[in-house]
Amino acid sequence: MIQIVTQKDFDIKKHTTFGIGGKAREFTEVTTISQMQDAILYAQEKKIPFFILGRGSNCLFDDSGINALVILNKIYFCKREANQYYVGAGYSFSHLGSKSARDGYTGLEFASGIPGSCGGAVFMNAGANGSETANVITEVEYITMDGKHEIYRKDQLSFSYRKSCFHDRKGAIVACRFTLQKNKLAREKQLEIIAYRKKTQPLTEKSVGCIFRNPDLISAGALIEKCSLKGLKIGDAKVSDIHGNFIINKGKASAEEVRTLVKHIQKTVKEKEGIDLELEVRSIPSEI
Repeated sequence: MIQIVTQKDFDIKKHTTFGIGGKAREFTEVTTISQMQDAILYAQEKKIPFFILGRGSNCLFDDSGINALVILNKIYFCKREANQYYVGAGYSFSHLGSKSARDGYTGLEFASGIPGSCGGAVFMNAGANGSETANVITEVEYITMDGKHEIYRKDQLSFSYRKSCFHDRKGAIVACRFTLQKNKLAREKQLEIIAYRKKTQPLTEKSVGCIFRNPDLISAGALIEKCSLKGLKIGDAKVSDIHGNFIINKGKASAEEVRTLVKHIQKTVKEKEGIDLELEVRSIPSEI
C-alpha cells in the first residue's frame, strides 16, 4: 500500500495567486519525481481523483472546494547544460525567464512576470510578446496515471494557442527541457519586457493573470477597455484599472463573484462588439 502524508480539508486558496477557493478533500506536497509517482498511485489506490497544482495561477477554484487530492508540485530544480535548461515542473517560469536571460540565452525572455510554474507553462503553452512555450520546449517528463515515468520529445507533442496535448491526458508533468540560443541582448530584452509589464499589468494585485483568450485581430484587454468595463466591481472582484483583461481580488472575492463578473463582461462585449470572449483561466469545479 502506498503511504504519503496528506492534510484533510485543506484551504486551497492559500496556494493560489487569486486567493479564492474552498477546501480540498486532501492535500499533499511533492518535491521529487518519485514522490509525484507515489502521490498519483495513492490517489489510484484510494479511488479518488487528483489535481496537479503548480504556483496556483490561471486557476479559479470553486467556493465549495474540490473533492479530490490536490498535489502541489514543488519539484524546483534548475540545471543548465550548455544551451539547454533542465527544470523541475514546479520551478517558477518567471524566474527561468530571468535566469536564462542573465546567462545570455534568448527564447524565454517573455516568461518574466508570468506567474505560473514551468509545468503550467507547458500545459497551457504560455506565451506573450509574440513568443510561446512551444517554440523552445525540447522534452517533457511525465508521470502517467499508473505511475510510469515517460519522456516525450518535441516531435511527440502538439501545441496550439494556450493549449497542449496534456489537456487530454491524466497525469503530471514533472520536468521540462528548454533549448535556447546564445544572445548578448537577451538580458536587455528581458528587462524591457518586465518593465513594460510593471507599467501595464497589476502585478502586485491578487489575480490569475489574463482572464480571457485574445480573439483574432484585437486583444481581449483592448475590447474590454473599449466597452468601458475597466474598474467594474462585483463584490470584491474587480476589473483592473490598469489592464482590462485582469480581474483582481480586492479582499475576499468569491469564485461566484468572479464568474458573475466574467459573464457580464462576455455579455457586454458580445452586445457591443459582436465578439465572443473565451476564458483563458481554468475554472475548476468541485467534482473533477
